[in-house]
Amino acid sequence: MLVGYARTSTTEQAAGLDAQRRDLKASGCEELFEEQVSSVQRREELEKALKFVRKGDTLVVTKLDRLARSVPDLVKIMERLEGRGASLRILAMNLDTNTPTGRLLLNLVGSVAQFEREVMLERQREGIAKAKEEGKYKGRAMTARAKSDDVLRLYKAGKGASEIAVKLGIGRASVYRILKDQQHRYENTVT
Repeated sequence: MLVGYARTSTTEQAAGLDAQRRDLKASGCEELFEEQVSSVQRREELEKALKFVRKGDTLVVTKLDRLARSVPDLVKIMERLEGRGASLRILAMNLDTNTPTGRLLLNLVGSVAQFEREVMLERQREGIAKAKEEGKYKGRAMTARAKSDDVLRLYKAGKGASEIAVKLGIGRASVYRILKDQQHRYENTVT
């Protein structure tokens, strides 16, 4: 049986999911698992697909990046498939791990994909460092710290940390951090 798996990173990518669904059905997939979740999050539909496949089945994806986030992730997925007696087919590469050549090519392609991602991340870090040097990159604004005055006002009014967090839309840990910082400032000015 051919079992399809389709994934997009966000819900805004409906057209991408539709295209994957179309291609998987056209390739003969009888069962289809799909989700709209980032590859770094828990992929529940992928888990279901990996538990669903049986001996002789083939898991089909349109592209490698729809399945695995890294070479180690790909290796784990392949081990699970092989442990169930199933194989993997990647439509965009016309690659099928039912053959020794297909398994070799999958390992090579996976390594190249991981290399490309690492190079991209390195360039991104270099770009951020350069932008910081030029004063153009400030990073993400600290949202909770910007509400310090409100946290202190509500705390002095007798509100608890959980209530303050909900009211201001910040985490309870952030409330405690702000209160702790305020206490340190007070202690340093008294001594």
